[in-house]
Amino acid sequence: MITSRLLLFILLAIFTSCSSNSKEKQETIHANNEKSIKKVSIKEIEEGIKAYIDKETQQHDGYFLINDTERNLKLKLVRVHTEYLSNLGPNSHFACVDLADEKGDVYDVDFFLEGEPGNMTVTETSLHKLNGKPFYTWKQVVDKTWRRVPVETASSDLLGVIEGRDEFEFYYHAKIPVIKESAKVWIPIAQSDEYQDIEIIFMQIPGNHKFLEEEVFKNKILYIELGPDQSSEELEIKYRVQRKEKGPYEAIQPIDQIYLEPNILMPIGGQFSEIANEVIKGKENDSKLIQARALYDYIIDNMRYMKFGDYGRGDAVYACDSKTGNCTEFHSFFISLARSIGIPARFSIGASIPSDRDEGGMDGYHCWAEFYAEGKWWPIDISEGNKYTALATYYFGRHPANRIELSRGRDLRVSPSPASGPINFLAYPLMELGDEMAYPLTTFSFVRKN
Repeated sequence: MITSRLLLFILLAIFTSCSSNSKEKQETIHANNEKSIKKVSIKEIEEGIKAYIDKETQQHDGYFLINDTERNLKLKLVRVHTEYLSNLGPNSHFACVDLADEKGDVYDVDFFLEGEPGNMTVTETSLHKLNGKPFYTWKQVVDKTWRRVPVETASSDLLGVIEGRDEFEFYYHAKIPVIKESAKVWIPIAQSDEYQDIEIIFMQIPGNHKFLEEEVFKNKILYIELGPDQSSEELEIKYRVQRKEKGPYEAIQPIDQIYLEPNILMPIGGQFSEIANEVIKGKENDSKLIQARALYDYIIDNMRYMKFGDYGRGDAVYACDSKTGNCTEFHSFFISLARSIGIPARFSIGASIPSDRDEGGMDGYHCWAEFYAEGKWWPIDISEGNKYTALATYYFGRHPANRIELSRGRDLRVSPSPASGPINFLAYPLMELGDEMAYPLTTFSFVRKN
């Protein structure tokens, strides 16, 4: 299917090339144009629009300004959509650019330019999308010309996303396996923060238990000691959750050095430095926001979401080598790349609540990440952006309201500690039967309250 933007380019090209009265006249004009006009390359268009934005940014205290009848925006460059750069005719060009405002909202802006390399002038600027949702599309009218028409129901394009706020009950259920001697279990307990209001409305916990606080990331963890009498018993925690959509938010300074250091399964340097530096080649002097977007796009373009092989451990080396995995591999790979070039990044895990129904089960846990740039933490969800490419812009800087965070961070250290050492990450129960690991059957379900 041809997109409206690509269709516009094709039609403009057709209108330009078909203006002659005869094929012979067309060929003559074409031959003359070849002699007098050098075709502008896509690279030159990219350099032209970046130079224009950079010049305007320097003149306005570090911001690119867009003022229209509805809004006055102060923006910073995120990326140039090189896939949409186009020649519309001799000395006439098109560019599409992502720019973020002071709140972190990302605008897709269309630019029309005229001129030769090194001397391009912007003739028209229009706001096309906000966080992936279009303000307008293109439509052919009676006189066969093309006009912008408003998109009235843009939010329906955001598959799986609930914006604003969501409210639901979340049920965490696990069945204890057969225990011959003794067992220990560690389970995350969701906590309230600025974006989620958590209330525990019911707990059924077998055995002896207590609550632990993990020191580095301040996770709350339920610790249980079990014996043979608790074999096949059930554990259940019911939460009432009010959650709001998460966008870029101000960071508390200074940024903890731990977000630039390696983890057991998220190393830095070596091949990660090599890949990251190659990805940002030509952008070394650009902002960390632009560099992070380049890493985000690299993973979307090069990884496949696939639950096969040694997936699900958040192993950045495995992700780098196989270019496959689930959400843990996607975000671990990003974090290793980001930290390797000095971009602080961190990991969280919980569950994504279905948006297309109001109750039932869900497909296990889900994880995501954040990175630091421009004085803010930017939420990202690369695996969702990979699965639904139309949402790639939304998930760069947004987490929807329909999710719950259970824990954050990697290599969690608590006391009592698992014999296996620091906890890689915590969503499902971590259980030890003597010296062996066990995996209780765990299910998540929900009932929406809106």
